[in-house]
Amino acid sequence: MTGTPFPIDPVLTGVALAHKNAAMVADRVLPFASAPIDKSEFKWNKFDFDEAITVDSDGRVGRKSAPDEVEYGMTEATASTEDFGFDDLVPIDDVTNAPKGFDPLSFATEMLTDRVLLVREKRVAGMVFDPATYPAANKLTLSGTSQWSDPDSDPAAAIGDAADSMVTRPNCMVIGRGGWSKLRRHPKLLKATSISGTDQGALSLAQAQDALEIPEIIVGEGWINLQRRGQAPVRQRVWGNHAALFYRAPSIAPNGRVMTFGWTQAFGTRVAGQIPEPKNGLRGSIRVRSGHSVKELISAPEAGFLFTDVA
Repeated sequence: MTGTPFPIDPVLTGVALAHKNAAMVADRVLPFASAPIDKSEFKWNKFDFDEAITVDSDGRVGRKSAPDEVEYGMTEATASTEDFGFDDLVPIDDVTNAPKGFDPLSFATEMLTDRVLLVREKRVAGMVFDPATYPAANKLTLSGTSQWSDPDSDPAAAIGDAADSMVTRPNCMVIGRGGWSKLRRHPKLLKATSISGTDQGALSLAQAQDALEIPEIIVGEGWINLQRRGQAPVRQRVWGNHAALFYRAPSIAPNGRVMTFGWTQAFGTRVAGQIPEPKNGLRGSIRVRSGHSVKELISAPEAGFLFTDVA
């Protein structure tokens, strides 16, 4: 093996770790395990609810017999984290001529970290809003008068019936901004929650959570450009026009032994670093890198319910 690893810079890593983008909600939908792991490969548990509630006997134990053995409805699987990161070249001239108080290397790290978080957001939204993620009974495509943009639809009934059908009561709902804007202005929801009975206005998150009996509604705000750099931009909401109910456990161990819809395992922490690039720019450049090693998992598909095309 030749060469040396890309040098990690503790200052830039601190910038990457501290950086947050309020528009990104992936960490609330598929939260990180309570601790990172120290090796890329790890074992995790996938839940099978039917196995967990299968009763083969009444549990009686004879005076000299052994109790029946049971399984806990989990299948152990092996996965590995994947590396995600981006580079930026910062000319030495930019560093030399930077105004007082502005650090081009820290700025580059923040922008790269934003990009890393955006592609994670896209991955998580793709998994959570993929119909293949869910059992056949846990997904519903809305159309016409059943869409929440139609005043004749009944979103409270649709969400309530879906929640009642799930193996565990959902405590979260993630919904794209377009769907949320229609849902919060739905006349039937407004009428049901208004003292005066008006069907005008818009519900707050707290009002909608109370009316729908969903403790936390997460609104996906982020945008993504679908075109390559240099082409005319085509903007699209990362979370699209869908909604998902799911159960999220309060805390998740690194092996995922608690029942939760999905989670994320990290290998180490976010990292950032710099390395000289003398061939780029008249006075050379500095290559800045930011990234992380993670794996997103759906561990209990039956603890989720998908609504496609909600508005």
